[in-house]
Amino acid sequence: MVSDSGGGIGDGRRGAAKTRKRIVIAGGGFAGVECARQLESKLGDDPDIDLVMINEDNFLLFTPMLPQVVSGMIETRHIVTPIRTICKRTRFFEGKVRGIDPYAKTITVWGGGGAGRLTIHYDFAVVALGSEANFFGMPDVERNAFTMKTLNDAAELRNRVIDMLERAENEADPALRMRLLNFVVVGAGFAGIETAGELMDLLHDARKHYRSVGKDDVRVVILEALQEILPGFNKDLAAFAKRRMEERGIEFRLQSAVRAFDGEEITVRRLAGDGNGGGRGRGPGGEDGNGGGDDDDEVIMSKTLIWTAGVTPVDMIKRAMLKTQKGKVIVDDYLEVPGFPGVFAVGDCALFVDPNTGRPVPPTAQLAEAQGKTAAKNLVALIRNHEKERFEFRSRGQMAVIGKRSAIASVFGMNMSGFWAWLIWRSVYLSKISSGEKKIRVLLDWVIDLFFSRDISRLKLARRDAEKDYRVLDEVDDMW
Repeated sequence: MVSDSGGGIGDGRRGAAKTRKRIVIAGGGFAGVECARQLESKLGDDPDIDLVMINEDNFLLFTPMLPQVVSGMIETRHIVTPIRTICKRTRFFEGKVRGIDPYAKTITVWGGGGAGRLTIHYDFAVVALGSEANFFGMPDVERNAFTMKTLNDAAELRNRVIDMLERAENEADPALRMRLLNFVVVGAGFAGIETAGELMDLLHDARKHYRSVGKDDVRVVILEALQEILPGFNKDLAAFAKRRMEERGIEFRLQSAVRAFDGEEITVRRLAGDGNGGGRGRGPGGEDGNGGGDDDDEVIMSKTLIWTAGVTPVDMIKRAMLKTQKGKVIVDDYLEVPGFPGVFAVGDCALFVDPNTGRPVPPTAQLAEAQGKTAAKNLVALIRNHEKERFEFRSRGQMAVIGKRSAIASVFGMNMSGFWAWLIWRSVYLSKISSGEKKIRVLLDWVIDLFFSRDISRLKLARRDAEKDYRVLDEVDDMW
């Protein structure tokens, strides 16, 4: 075990550093980085304040553009910005948070590359550890599906699509060929809709390089358990998105829930009502397909399932000593954890209930940044003995790109769709990228896409299985 003192990253309570206050931010997503930036602007020059951030990756990932990485419109490294270049006055430690003890005021971290365990003491803490894909207790789906949470996920999915086209080009068996060219996206929220739109763009652009793959051979299906897509969005705009995507060949299966996926077949349960949204069912050979099993079950033959149907807090949060509900950390109106003054939780891992609706606020990047700002203000208030500020969230609008230079947007009370909404989507998200250099690189990627075909090179990257916290802890418990 490693635990430091003095001027190091651990205790820091000896000698001259005894009076310093340490603020530790666990997590380097939108909420954590925004909190650090605000603290730097307010406290960065204070010699009695020590700002520390811990994150598994040393970069901030701009997740709204992950689908465009899948389609090859944007280069992979152009949507990541090194945290050290954003938060220059914050000490950064690359590692995975394994435990938080709010009684001892310590955070346990495992560093990468065999760096071992580190115990970091804090005076104030911000928990911003984000979320992971929620598979609702279906291990076969978790094992075989692709997700859209990380940069690695986007790169893997792009490779998968190109691999399926390569294999289908020379495949003579119609049934296997259909499996290869069927792509199923689960979830019709923002991530699912944008992923499906970009996926269809990639398939249509790449298809011209594969002589035996016709336009009608490729198939993209969106499965959604609810009766509508983009829940919470303006209904007219959501209807426009659905209609435009169907015109481009994307199928919708509403009120349809995945029951199983073995890597070859997706078992789908049709829920109450019709809910097919005009889509067509195909089993082996292309006919309307019902699998064996229950009468309400349908089988879709596919080797590629993309899961965007929900998120859940990371395992560490579920095991933490902090009080949780449905896996999320309970916070008060100030985003502070009840019973632990000076500990705040923000972003996807925090359970914040909208006082107007009585329901948890959906996790978005916009919400995460707003919570990061409020947490920073309240930390400053605690340090300087000022009054804390209640968190109030006012959405500035919603946008979703649906592919082929088309989008929907609801901004400041105005509803737009089509090409102009697509331009607004690009302008807003380009302005949100932290680095000026990255903004230029993304803009150049978009300009190049207007004149050149998309690259269909497939990089042979090994798929990395997600590491579960409890597995690692079981292995090292005796060493601790």
